[in-house]
Amino acid sequence: MSSPVDDPLFLGLDLSTQGLKAVLIDSDGTLVHESSVHFDRDLPSYGTTNGAIRGPDPGEVTSPVRMWLDAYDLIMERMRAAGVDFARILGVSGDGQQHGSVYWSEDAERLLASLDASRPLAEQLAPDAFSLPRAPIWQDSSTTRECRELEEAIGGAQALADLTGSRAYERFTANQIARIRRINPEAYHATARISLVSSFMASLFLGSIAPVEVSDASGMNLMNVLTCQWDDRLLEAAGGPELRAKIGPEPAPGGEFLGRIHPYWVQRWGFNPECGIAPFTGDNPATVVALSTPGDAILSLGTSTTLLLSIPPAETAPTRFTTSHLLSHPTTQDAHIAMLCYKNGALAREQVRDQYADGHWTRFNELVEQRPVGNEGYMGFYFPLPEIIPPNVQGSFFFSTSTPSDVKPILVSEVPATAHPRAILESQFLSIRSRITAILPPDAPPLQRLVLSGGSSANAVIRQVAADIFGMRVFVAGKEGAAEGGAQLARYAWWREENGGGTFEEMRAMDGAGERMKCVAEPNWENEKVYAGLVDPYRTCEAMVVKACSEATS
Repeated sequence: MSSPVDDPLFLGLDLSTQGLKAVLIDSDGTLVHESSVHFDRDLPSYGTTNGAIRGPDPGEVTSPVRMWLDAYDLIMERMRAAGVDFARILGVSGDGQQHGSVYWSEDAERLLASLDASRPLAEQLAPDAFSLPRAPIWQDSSTTRECRELEEAIGGAQALADLTGSRAYERFTANQIARIRRINPEAYHATARISLVSSFMASLFLGSIAPVEVSDASGMNLMNVLTCQWDDRLLEAAGGPELRAKIGPEPAPGGEFLGRIHPYWVQRWGFNPECGIAPFTGDNPATVVALSTPGDAILSLGTSTTLLLSIPPAETAPTRFTTSHLLSHPTTQDAHIAMLCYKNGALAREQVRDQYADGHWTRFNELVEQRPVGNEGYMGFYFPLPEIIPPNVQGSFFFSTSTPSDVKPILVSEVPATAHPRAILESQFLSIRSRITAILPPDAPPLQRLVLSGGSSANAVIRQVAADIFGMRVFVAGKEGAAEGGAQLARYAWWREENGGGTFEEMRAMDGAGERMKCVAEPNWENEKVYAGLVDPYRTCEAMVVKACSEATS
């Protein structure tokens, strides 16, 4: 098939909690345009705080669906004002905040199909296309009861993690659906289809309700993460026998268009009628698409610490744990993304900086470099907030590991003040390294690159410690983000259509994607050997921390 235009563009949209972002890339994957809408500032009539509404029930957090529709119109206006030629756009995809859900009414399909180009989206779809005017989002924590009921129905938290890639979490969609069914049966009965935020986004462009995408479906507690199909036991437990019809067809893989753009967009904004709509995914998978390929790890060193690990296809299935998430990969069949989330990231590092390094990163870095690798056997754990991994630990804990066979707890007064900056970096990174080994299948090829993002990724000393502990070359992410990942998914579907197939990695190799990030740290292999020997002592220390916290609360 020949392209209708010589210099095509690809649109990626990112609907996050606080705003809607649009990026355009060209056929080489180069970023050429960005626009954004901030919900609180640009659409203040909805009364959101950071894009969300809390309550009325305890733990309940939602966002108005009509606000998202208005944001679509507003961002198109801003793109047009910036001179974007919509006729050059040959593919659209994107991502939504994971886990959030949208509830369509019986009239939704008819209203989507008959969109009138002379009127804005919200005027035509809200409220009649929705059985619930507000969408539960990932910040919602009102479903603890439903989480326990789902785990009980499947045989426990580990059984659910083995099946879906995650234990039951309050923000996961199955538990949100179950709560709506319990507290608002009228709205649930009136719901014809349920979308994730991502598939809701695609539906607006298609003019029909889009299937849920396979990687984003991994964050629902409804899909078998290995077969990538809905599980009937989970559907029954969460939503009764009618949920199978409400959830729609089996999850859609990436890399192929769902259909062409609805005439509404051609007539109202000037899109090319040949523009294809690819499945939209979740924000975390889209970030992986933007920054890495299977064989890479992304470590976000922001307020929290998040590891996103691309696991290439392997003969042995990745191990599933109740303290991590396993997602299907958005572009590569039989590949996965493992995700580890830590609450105590930058906050804990900043507290150590303030207490032991005079509040300055320069002094913090000097102290790290003054101490030997392994910190002369001093190991410290710093949890100012209740942690996720390991779960529910809080406080500071210190150990001597100078004799690995005799690890013992010590008092903070026994730790040299100069040892704390290196101690927090080593314990935070050893926690991740100890789990990477367990998550990766035994026959998986070794990881190639560690891509750092977030505020601490600018710190050269932290980069080097990461390179040494993980034994990987370290690269730093640029401005790439979830929206660009969405645009790459659109380009990938177009590229495969143009070339009669091919892998995402082949497409990225052709445009030199791996060369755009700069290597900022090489591992010192002597140091890596020291850290390899500290993994088991670290695990022993962590087990002692978990036991101490459990005993303190029992």
